[in-house]
Amino acid sequence: MFVGFDYGSANCAVGIMDAGQVRLLPLAGDSHYLVSTLYALDRELIAEAVYQQLTSELKADYAKLRSAQLSRARHARQELDLDSDEQAVFVGEQAVAHYLDMPEEGFYVRSPKSFLGATGLRQDQIALFEDIVTLMMMHIKTLADKQLGAQGSATHAVIGRPVNFQGIGGEESNRQAEAILAMAAKRAGFNEVSFLFEPLAAGMDFEASLTQDKTVLVVDVGGGTTDCSVVKMGPSHIDKADRSEDFLGHSGQRIGGNDLDIALAMKAFMPHLGLGSHMVNGLPVPSQPFWNAVAVNDISAQRDFASLTSRKMLEELMKDAERTDLLSRLLKVQRDQLGYRLVRSAEGAKIALSASEVTQASLDYVDSELTAEVDQQGFVEAIAQPVGLIQSLMVEAMEQACEQGQGETGTPQADIIYVTGGTAKSPAIYRKIAQMYPETEIVVGDHFGSVTAGLTRWAQKVFG
Repeated sequence: MFVGFDYGSANCAVGIMDAGQVRLLPLAGDSHYLVSTLYALDRELIAEAVYQQLTSELKADYAKLRSAQLSRARHARQELDLDSDEQAVFVGEQAVAHYLDMPEEGFYVRSPKSFLGATGLRQDQIALFEDIVTLMMMHIKTLADKQLGAQGSATHAVIGRPVNFQGIGGEESNRQAEAILAMAAKRAGFNEVSFLFEPLAAGMDFEASLTQDKTVLVVDVGGGTTDCSVVKMGPSHIDKADRSEDFLGHSGQRIGGNDLDIALAMKAFMPHLGLGSHMVNGLPVPSQPFWNAVAVNDISAQRDFASLTSRKMLEELMKDAERTDLLSRLLKVQRDQLGYRLVRSAEGAKIALSASEVTQASLDYVDSELTAEVDQQGFVEAIAQPVGLIQSLMVEAMEQACEQGQGETGTPQADIIYVTGGTAKSPAIYRKIAQMYPETEIVVGDHFGSVTAGLTRWAQKVFG
């Protein structure tokens, strides 16, 4: 069966065509969305979990490639006193639950897609991300196939991808990320995969509702990336198998909901952990450790913060700090690996601010009596820099369209701005997007399902 597969930075989803309509498959209870997270009791056990679920024809080659990891996995099981068949790696909400229960014990990764285009990855790091994505895809495909039942299994998939996986690295980063996704999909059991830009997928779903041809600026603000595309859409275009001539401008960068959550955690939470305080000599406490603590989409920052060197540095800072009580909280975050939890709390505050002017974020896992107040104005100030980048991407896509003859020089034009992506659900983000071209009609799509729906529609054309 042909499916659309949104392997997202925040959530994953799978769609099929059912009686001419897109239907998203439940992946987590009644929810169509599975949160993009993985937790392992030990990192080495991830390769073992992949090996156990591979088809027989793939196991031999994989065992050769991962011989060292599989050997270490056996030792890890012995050290953790785990039975040979005891589950040790978890995906989705199960991963979140295990992380919150034992944050300092295991290996937790949120939004692995955000790392796939990272520059300077060693071969063993690429292998690790291949295994993480493979295991997640295996889990999702198993859930999807169970839902499909007698209809068959998911054999062909169109997978969404951002315009650019990484702000730096260019096409090399894109090739690396796409290769990881393609390999993972093959090992997960898909016979054939194709890729489609996520903003174009989101726009294709919207296109199905158009009765007249329009030029549309699609703004897809996701969990890990923001992508913008200017596309000719409508009845004259929708049935084309090749849409390359309709795509007038593209832009994209690794900036999304995760970055907004990190920025909010930095501004609203870190002052309670010592950011902005001073040493006894009057100098400010260095800000880098605070940033490293919450930069959950930066491999090097996370590695640095988790190191013994970082712990010793914090302990030394506390000896000469005016507010050792505050820095002791940062030290607890370092010791117990609570950075992801802080960012998760910031995400919760961001969501709460969609419906209220002020919210209280409990940080009792850091300090039993610690609560941080977050208001709309503070949120807007915290996200000013990443939101500015989102606005720049809109301008870049529109200017590319101008160069192809759309509108007068210096006056980018689109008939409609179509806004989608979970992050755009925030009123503060939407207002900033709307301010860019106030004379242009804005349509807000399904914040979470547009990309999956477009991928599903395209799968029927690519593989049908």
